Amino acid sequence: MDGKLELRETQKLEGHSDRVWSLAWNPVTGTGGVPAMLASCSGDKTVRIWQQGSSKSFDCTAVLEETHTRTVRSCAWSPSGKLLATASFDATTGIWQQIGSDFECVATLEGHENEVKSVAWNASGSLIATCGRDKSVWIWEMQSGNEFECISVLQGHAQDVKMVQWHPFADVLVSVSYDNSIKVWVEDGDDDWHCAQSLGESGSGHTSTVWALSFSECGNRMVTCSDDLTLKIWDTSGNPSQTSGDGYAPWQHICTLSGCHDRTIFSVSWSRY
Repeated sequence: MDGKLELRETQKLEGHSDRVWSLAWNPVTGTGGVPAMLASCSGDKTVRIWQQGSSKSFDCTAVLEETHTRTVRSCAWSPSGKLLATASFDATTGIWQQIGSDFECVATLEGHENEVKSVAWNASGSLIATCGRDKSVWIWEMQSGNEFECISVLQGHAQDVKMVQWHPFADVLVSVSYDNSIKVWVEDGDDDWHCAQSLGESGSGHTSTVWALSFSECGNRMVTCSDDLTLKIWDTSGNPSQTSGDGYAPWQHICTLSGCHDRTIFSVSWSRY
């Protein structure tokens, strides 16, 4: 590559009647002759499925509605691409499965007191994490027959939890919050989960709401973005799933990116390359 990169709009996808909050590519599409598939969710209470056709343009092939009664804030495909999870301000998370040409809601996860802000699958697809305005993080385990059981409710944040994200290959969960903190959650071996590390202002953390995070593909770095107009890059010297006599291989702050934005940074993503 000669360094001369240019992004050009190839298509505008229209159909939602309110703001679009989240997008997710189906991870098993777009290669090997399988048409690319994209999910979008919106304040209009719906999720739309977009699929690339023979002409390379995307068409809306399904509208998932009449399940959520308020804004759908977050959507995430399982690693197998067979299930789609949708988190809503109606305090529920829907699990959808494609059956023929239609999508059916096969499970509804209930328990949060109010708005669910984010949903994420772990690398194996056996666990789902959700978080919400009730300051909690929930971990759900997938059972047979598309059943899900809540195996842990994590309390530790002092305010809304904005996003949860699993490490790319280890069962390590990170949450970010309106309380300005980043928390790292791990299982202690007895099916109990605890906060192994809290990254706050005193440890070179953010000074305002942390909105989102993203891991590098190899999992040794993550980036977070905040209402304080900065991005922060964190590094761990070892696999974060490994514990020692001290109990944990911690994340360390290595860089703060500032000066490029003059308003809140709501989202961030790490390149795969």
